[in-house]
Amino acid sequence: MVNVVVNGIGTIGKRVAEAVKKQDDMTLYGVSDVSAGQGLRTGLSPEGGFHGTDLYASNSEGKEQLEEDEMHVEGLLEDVLDEVDVVVDCTPPGIDKSNKENLYRPHGVKAIFQGGAPDDIAEVKFNADANYSEAVGEDFVKVVSCNTTSLSRTMSAVDEAFGVDEATANLVRRAGDIPQDGRGPVNSTIPVTEVPSHHGPDVQAVMPDLDIKTLAVKVPVTYGHVHMVTVELENEASEEDVLEAFRDQPRVNIESAGEGFDSTAKLHEKMRDLGRKRSDMPEAAVWEETVTVDDGTLYWIHMVHQESIVVPDSVDAIRAMFELESKEASIEKTNDSLGIE
Repeated sequence: MVNVVVNGIGTIGKRVAEAVKKQDDMTLYGVSDVSAGQGLRTGLSPEGGFHGTDLYASNSEGKEQLEEDEMHVEGLLEDVLDEVDVVVDCTPPGIDKSNKENLYRPHGVKAIFQGGAPDDIAEVKFNADANYSEAVGEDFVKVVSCNTTSLSRTMSAVDEAFGVDEATANLVRRAGDIPQDGRGPVNSTIPVTEVPSHHGPDVQAVMPDLDIKTLAVKVPVTYGHVHMVTVELENEASEEDVLEAFRDQPRVNIESAGEGFDSTAKLHEKMRDLGRKRSDMPEAAVWEETVTVDDGTLYWIHMVHQESIVVPDSVDAIRAMFELESKEASIEKTNDSLGIE
């Protein structure tokens, strides 16, 4: 069993902690933070997703703050790292790098970082579908961002089946997560004026041979990003061939606008109706009607739930780093435990 600590219990951290707790080949040794945010309080509460898990403070100031917040703290994270195999670090950018240099590396503890971390924090940028094998045996791995994860999944499915000559993705990004009310109200569409946006180079960190350019705008919504993708194929493919390639990808769903799921709001409601906790949708959702092939050019539109899509990849990264399972076996185990069909 691999002993895991999740450090930083925010939007991603609380979901990763719950996911780790559901695995049969790893143990959620503890969670760590510097203050009692709502995610930490709820997760540790009697009805929470990681109730009964030991709480540690990431540093001495955090211990004082957690105790002031009336949380029961077992001690400092640093004092138990010799009993921990890997830390999934979900702390803010900058703090994660300091943690690596001052905590994880000195104690010989492996660590997984999230998409907001600086690129030089880990040599391997990870997506389970696209490059699982590159994380095998590694000490430090960065799981790529939500947008990069969705593009890596869909692009790898197309590239493996038909080859990709070049690609362009236009991103419509949510302004903030649901609890990030400090970012709104918003009445604007904001272009990301860096062209290409960082998402294309991020995908190339996972798929270095992929020629991809990206543009992005931010819009005043909280649930999900939308990507409009254009791909020049190396080999012939029909629309049904492409749909079959997407269906074969274990974390890509095909959704039909004709069946009523014609917006991100409708997919949000679908997740609510299915009883998905927090309306989470860890799969990338491709709208079936948008998959079009015209003279060797493929088009599609997909949706990304930014809060949950990277969670299964964070679990798979643990298995890869400790050589617990093959890519296919790990993805299947993670999907089964998280209810991803």
